[in-house]
Amino acid sequence: MKLTTLAALGGLALTGLAALPAESLAQTPNVIERARQRGFLTCGIHTGLPGFGFQASDGEWRGLDIDLCRAVAAAIFDDPTKIRFVQTTAQTRFIVVQTGDVDLLARNATYTMSRDTAMGMVWPAINYFDGQGFMVRKASGVTSVKGLDGASICVTQGTTTELNLADYFRANNLRYEVVSFKTNDEGIKAFEAGRCDSFTTDASGLAAERLRFASPGDFVILPELISREPLGPAVRRGDENFAALVRWTHYAMLNAEDLGVTRANVEQMRAGTTNPEIRRLLGTDGKFGETLGLTNDWAYRIIRHVGNYGESFERNVGAGSRLGLPRGTNALWTKGGLQYPYPIR
Repeated sequence: MKLTTLAALGGLALTGLAALPAESLAQTPNVIERARQRGFLTCGIHTGLPGFGFQASDGEWRGLDIDLCRAVAAAIFDDPTKIRFVQTTAQTRFIVVQTGDVDLLARNATYTMSRDTAMGMVWPAINYFDGQGFMVRKASGVTSVKGLDGASICVTQGTTTELNLADYFRANNLRYEVVSFKTNDEGIKAFEAGRCDSFTTDASGLAAERLRFASPGDFVILPELISREPLGPAVRRGDENFAALVRWTHYAMLNAEDLGVTRANVEQMRAGTTNPEIRRLLGTDGKFGETLGLTNDWAYRIIRHVGNYGESFERNVGAGSRLGLPRGTNALWTKGGLQYPYPIR
């Protein structure tokens, strides 16, 4: 498994985001075939966010977004290690998709109308439903966002977080001072050092960043969420087949959880089940892989190597992980959540 930094991409303009010209989109090659020719998938990831995309002490990249990248690689190659991770910042993450320097971006990025319609990208699925929150020092005594009137707030530049912050404080007639940083890492370090009264980002990100503090117990996350943040992978517009693969990779993992198919029992299920939904999922009935340009056991490969969505959620961000987040809105629809597995048939 290889890791690439943006500096290694060579000649990439990192000055801003813009709509991709239509003529460039028309020339987008078949991503699956391009990945096969080079022998690996390229995936844009976070520089380091526990639970979603971070490098563990053993050198391996782990997280909910990392699992999605690996699942796509497993579907294509039957090998989740045939992948090259490219670290991206908030300012560069979309540029590498637009230019084709990565096949797939999986970096807890918010799906918005402008990003979907004006930037030459497609959001195939939402793999985590979130909302923007605030973290403060416990000693401050602040218990709600409205208690931050007049506060200084650290925030990362080039994110929806900046815009949500401005909207919420203006709508509620609250005064605040922005202390902005190019990277999330710079902002969270500044907050821990006392350069601002609060740090704001997605609630899941706050839980992840708090783990990095020398004294996590000295900080609290306020209960309110001020926005809706549907987070998911993005791909370059123009290759609908690859977008469909990413979309159905997520849905395959959801279907597996809904049907009780896990890494532990997938072999048994594939060999002996008579359930038609499971047989279609695992490729023993139908030819659903062929429509994606893959083998019909594409979803079986995903589950065998990576597991279902519930397994990925639990080990990376769930109650059994360091983050300890509840499923909440990310529970299956049958359990009160928003994750809905579309049918494979």
